[in-house]
Formats: sequence, structure tokens, C-alpha cells
Amino acid sequence: MLKVNSIQCHYNQNNRPQSNNSGGEANSAGLAILNDISFHVNSGEICCLLGPSGCGKTTALRAIAGFQPISHGEIILNDRVLGNSEFQLDPEHRNIGMVFQDYALFPHLTVLDNILFGVRKRPAAEQQKIANDLLALIRLEDTKKRFPHELSGGQQQRVALARALAPNPTLLLLDEPFSNLDVDLRRHLNLEVRDILKAIGTSAILVTHDQEEAFAFGDHIGLIHEGRLQQWDTPFNLFHEPINRFVANFVGQGRLLPGMALDQHRVQTELGVIAGNRAYQWQPDTPLDILMRPDDIVLSDSDGILAEVIKKVFSGSTTLYTLRLPTGSLVESLFPSHHDYQLGEKLTVRAQVEHLIAFTIDE
Repeated sequence: MLKVNSIQCHYNQNNRPQSNNSGGEANSAGLAILNDISFHVNSGEICCLLGPSGCGKTTALRAIAGFQPISHGEIILNDRVLGNSEFQLDPEHRNIGMVFQDYALFPHLTVLDNILFGVRKRPAAEQQKIANDLLALIRLEDTKKRFPHELSGGQQQRVALARALAPNPTLLLLDEPFSNLDVDLRRHLNLEVRDILKAIGTSAILVTHDQEEAFAFGDHIGLIHEGRLQQWDTPFNLFHEPINRFVANFVGQGRLLPGMALDQHRVQTELGVIAGNRAYQWQPDTPLDILMRPDDIVLSDSDGILAEVIKKVFSGSTTLYTLRLPTGSLVESLFPSHHDYQLGEKLTVRAQVEHLIAFTIDE
């Protein structure tokens, strides 16, 4: 459905696309913001662009929407070229909906008029059906005569979603739409919006810096760092099969523990021998860094090693402990909060790794 093929974007004083003669690096004409970004969104699929602030994810969304010209590559929607280095289809002709971070509702229009803003030229009967269907979908039938300032933040965001869906776009883009909401409402609305999109079969791309939000929302996630797409994968694979150190460190919690390859299946570490669940390409005696997630470190009665509690973060039902091993290496472990260990206390722990993630020193 949507194909983004090797796109590059540059910024310069005039915000115009520039030719790229330096492999995606900054050149004299402009600064490269995106470098060879490629991914594919299937029909009915919900995807996320994830990454830290300033990584280029919003620029990628703007390029798809038509607000940011591309200097290399092409963007294709349902076999129709939306843009390349020589051609840029206007945003209003792309049949793409957009939901913004600040909702962007018209304050002088009612909920009903906001929703119908993009379909005002259609017959009255068709507008009425669109309004009824969308108000029912977002469960705000009783608010159609209210103005935006009379709604809660979550209600405003649902109205913004309905307005973007009214023209029946082929693709919906969401630019950090939940970031202005409190934590509980953000989580609830994240799932609610996903259910709405799945119910009507609309493809969507969400931009976010929140990995929990991306995991809950997306069928596929693209992790971007410094203008490059590091990995495009399912949430499960992104967490359990990170392609490099950045992905491993950004997605989920964990620490890297030094180790040495014994063979293609086993690694010797301070916490003992850790066995993988498949064959790896490491040669014996290859130095490695092993990613240890908090759930990989468990308490042990007798066959573990002593670790000192140097930090604890209470989060209600669980507490995240940072532990210092005898060599000074740090690992993290997540225990039920009724196990209340104190700073400086020594715990006997061992590794219980079901899935081995490791990187060579030069990776």
C-alpha cells in the first residue's frame, strides 16, 4: 500500500530539497535530516515511527504528508507516486489524513462542524451519515453541539480523529497525538484509537518517542536514530531481536554484561555460562557484550553470586533494582515490591536467560 523507498530530506535556508553528493551527510547546500529511509505499510496495518527527539521521525511523517520535500528516493501510495526528487504532489491531493499533537480544532466551530469541515462540499445527506457514523464511532453523540473548549483533552483528540477520518483517507498520520494527555488517559486513548482504526480498516502511522505507546499501538515499528532507520520490525522482534546496540539500549530496560564466546551456542559471563536458543556466528574466545534484561536476573538460594543493591526505583507492584556485581559490572532486576531490599544490601542472584542477545565489541 504505502512504500517509502530510500528517501532523503535536507534542510537549508529556503527549506528546498537539495541534490545529495555526499552519501546522505550534510553538504554545502543543506543539512541531511533523513538518510535512505525505506519501509512498507500494508493495507489495514498500523505502524509507528519511534525514536528520540530530533531523530527525524516527524520529518518522515511530514514528507509522507507532503509538507516536507524529499531530495532523493520516492514515496508511493497504492501505486501512485506522491513525491520524489523531481515531483511533489500537493498535500490536499494525497488523500492522507493528519492528526496533530495540539488537536488543531477550530475553536469557533462546534464538534459537528469540526468533523464535517473537510467534507462540506458533499451532499447534505452524505454529510449527515458521515457525522452520525463518526460520532457513534468515537462515542461522542451527545457533544455534537459543544465547542472544543467545552470538551476534555481526550474528547478533543477523538474529535480530531473523527475530523481526519471524515474524508475517508487512504492513510492516516498521527503526530504524537497523545503527548498532551496525562499518563492514564494517554494509555487508554492509545488503545481506543487503535481499536477504532482496526474496526474501520484504516492504515495509519503514528510518530512517538514513547516505546510503550509504540508497542501497544503498532503492528510494525520503525526505530529511527540520527536520520537513519535502524530497524523495521514487529514489536516482539524489536524487543527480542534488536539489530544493533542502539536498538537494544533504546527498546526496553537492560545493561550490557561482558562475556566470552565458548562456542556458537554458549557465552561465559560473570554470572556463569549463558546458552542461546540458536546457533550464532561467533568464533570461540570472541569478546561479547550480553544484553541482560531485568527479567533475566533472578534471586538464587545458593548457586548464584553476591550483588550489591546500589539503586532502587519503586513503581507500585514492582521495584527496579540496579545491582553491582563483584567486578563492578551493573545489571538490573525487577522484583515484586513486597520484597523491599535496601541500598547496600547484598543479594544472591543468577542469570535465567531464555533468549540470548549479544554483540561483538566492534558492533
